[in-house]
Amino acid sequence: MLDVKNMNTELFWEIFSKQDRLKIDEFQKYMDKFAVNFNLYKDGNFIERSLPFDVIPRIIDSKEFDKMDRGLSQRIKALNLFLEDLYTNKKIIKDGIIPQEFVYEAKGYLKELEGFSPNKKIRTHINGIDLVKDTKTDDWVILEDNLRVPSGASYPLSIRDTYRKIYPEFFEKLKIKPIKGYPDILRDAMDYVSCDGINVVLTPGRFNSAYYEHAYLAKKIGAQLVRNNELIVKDKVLYFKNYNGKLIKVGAVYRRLDDEFLDPKFFNEESLIGVPGIMEAYLSGNVAIMNAPGNGIADDKGIYYFVPKMIKYYLNEEPILHNAPTYLPYFEEDKKYVFENMDKLVIKDVAEAGGYGVMFGHNMSKIQIEDLKTIISANPRRFIAQELIEFYDEECFINDEVVPRKADFRAYVVMSDEPKVWQCGLTRYAMEAGNYLVNSSQGGGFKDTWVVEA
Repeated sequence: MLDVKNMNTELFWEIFSKQDRLKIDEFQKYMDKFAVNFNLYKDGNFIERSLPFDVIPRIIDSKEFDKMDRGLSQRIKALNLFLEDLYTNKKIIKDGIIPQEFVYEAKGYLKELEGFSPNKKIRTHINGIDLVKDTKTDDWVILEDNLRVPSGASYPLSIRDTYRKIYPEFFEKLKIKPIKGYPDILRDAMDYVSCDGINVVLTPGRFNSAYYEHAYLAKKIGAQLVRNNELIVKDKVLYFKNYNGKLIKVGAVYRRLDDEFLDPKFFNEESLIGVPGIMEAYLSGNVAIMNAPGNGIADDKGIYYFVPKMIKYYLNEEPILHNAPTYLPYFEEDKKYVFENMDKLVIKDVAEAGGYGVMFGHNMSKIQIEDLKTIISANPRRFIAQELIEFYDEECFINDEVVPRKADFRAYVVMSDEPKVWQCGLTRYAMEAGNYLVNSSQGGGFKDTWVVEA
C-alpha cells in the first residue's frame, strides 16, 4: 500500500536530489508566459496576478479516492433531484424534510423559475465540492457544495502539462491517473443537454477573477468563448454573431457569471454583462444553460445542513461522505448550543462564498461574540455554525523551505446521464501558517493532485 502521508516528502526530495533545483523556476515561467491567473479584488482595486502554486503535489491513494468518487456521485444525484423537485413538485417541503420558510427565504431561490424543468431534468451540470481530511478520523469531510459557477478545474490541467514536461520520470515510476479527459467529460455534458446548436462559454471578460479559466476551457472543449455583445436572442432563440455578422444557433451555454447578471430583462436591469432575452430562450426550451439558473439555493450553507437528509429521502441510502458537524440557529435547540459554544465554533454567513463571511470563534473577543449573538438572534436564518475541523496540513515549498500549510480539496463532478467524478481536483493551501482559509479569492495558492495506484 502506498504511504500517502510520507510520499509528498519523498517525492519532493527526489526532485531536489535528481533534478536541477532551478527547474522549479520553469514552472513560474510557464505560469507567467501563459497568464495562468486568478485575479483579486482588494480594497476596491483589481489585482492581476499569477495564481500562487506549489511544486510539491498532493497524493491520494486510488482506493481512498474510489470511496470519495462513490460519495460525491451519490451527493450530486441527490442534489440534482432536490433542485428538480424544489422547482416543480416540492415534495421534500410537503413531506416536512425541509421547512418551507427556510427555502423561500433563501437568497439563491428564484421563485420566477417555479414550474420550469430544464432539458433532461439536469441542473447540476458542473459541481465543485470542497472537502478536507479530518486528522481525528482520517476521513474526508464535506465543507460545502458549489453548484452555481464553480471555478478552478483549469489550473490542475495547466500545471499537469508542465509537470510531465519538466519531471517526466514521476509519470514513468508512479501509476498516476491521467486527467486529460476532463475537457471531454465537460464537452459530453454540454452535448448531452444541448438544444441543437453550438456550444459557447459566456464570460464577463478579462477583468473577471477566473478569466484565464474561461478562455482555457473554451479552447479545450472546442466551444466558442463569447462576451454578451456576441450573443443575440431572436424569436426566443439564442444566436452567436460571428465575425461576418452571420447568426449561428446556440444549443448550450456554459455561463461564467451569476444569475443576477445573466439577463438584464429578467434579473438585474443594470447588468452590463448579461444577454437580454437569454432567459426567455431558456424557459422556452431553446437553449441549455449550465449550471441551471436557480442553483444558488443549493449553495446556501443552510441548505447544506439538509443534504444528508436529501440522500436518504431521494435515494433511500445512507450518506457515504459526511458533512462537518453543523448547527442551525434557526432551530432553537441548535441556537442554544451555538450560543454556549461560540468560542469553539466556526460561524458562516449562509449567502457568502469564497471564504467571505467566515468567523472563527476562537479568534473573536468576548465583545465580538456578544455582538454576533445579537445579530444571529435578529436573523437566525442567515447563519450556520460548524465544529472546527482540524484538517491535515500539506507540505509546501515556500520561500525556499518546506513548511506545513492548511489545505483543502475541491473535487469536480460533471453530470450528464450519470455523475462523473474527475480523478483529480484542486488542492488549495493557505499562504500563512495557521490560516484555515485557503480559498483562491482569499489569496491562497494551489498544487497538483495526483491520484496514484499502489
